[in-house]
Amino acid sequence: MGKIIAVVNQKGGVGKTTTAVNLTAALHEMGVRVLLCDFDPQANATSGMGVDKRKIKYSAYDVTINETPLKDAIIHTDYGDVLPSSADLAGATVELIGETHRERVLEKALFRAKEDYDLIFIDCPPSLGLITLNALTSADSVFIPIQCEYYALEGLTQLMSTVRRVKKLYNPSIEIEGVLLTMYDGRLNLTTQVVAEVKKHFPGKVYKATIPRNVRLSEAPSYGLPVYYYDKWSKGSVAYQEVAKELLKANSGKEG
Repeated sequence: MGKIIAVVNQKGGVGKTTTAVNLTAALHEMGVRVLLCDFDPQANATSGMGVDKRKIKYSAYDVTINETPLKDAIIHTDYGDVLPSSADLAGATVELIGETHRERVLEKALFRAKEDYDLIFIDCPPSLGLITLNALTSADSVFIPIQCEYYALEGLTQLMSTVRRVKKLYNPSIEIEGVLLTMYDGRLNLTTQVVAEVKKHFPGKVYKATIPRNVRLSEAPSYGLPVYYYDKWSKGSVAYQEVAKELLKANSGKEG
């Protein structure tokens, strides 16, 4: 059975979607069966994986709200498989409110996919609303990108409170997969301070590899490419390859 990992941080601009896309691509290149589920209505992960949003037949909205079979919505790309998103997903919260077990709609949709994939990433929206709650209820673990900036830990208390609540009420087996430091600049004292604080809050869960500020990482999405396929040996690409190796090593022997 595969593992579902929710990529979450309700604070925007932390590299969440960049991480979801580039980890998916790096793992795919390593031969891992990987699926990226885009559950952000902005659909940036969808376009970042080279999918033309105008040509999507079914999206995460259809799978969640209209009970479209997941296999009918998945798009196969050269960089890994994608469940695309669309702007329609923004209205899903309103439509889910009246549903019984509304926090488990996504869990039901993704359950069988665990037989077909080793790893399933869910790119969550930058909020802690009903869509993110569904992702956390479905997930085996939570992957948290944190930027190395002054307000890095702002909102993390709320996120961890939500994770604990989900663990208590809906998903007792959910755990922290890891914390990834993004926009890293080792020359700055501030970076050192943020790293120390994050490690104090998440002992043993912070990835050794860090993601630097990198022009290639910023450019790649405009070409509809993960950075590995845009500039394989750029600092950003190499960094995500290292994170992918760490993630696989941490999960070796855990699948099934």
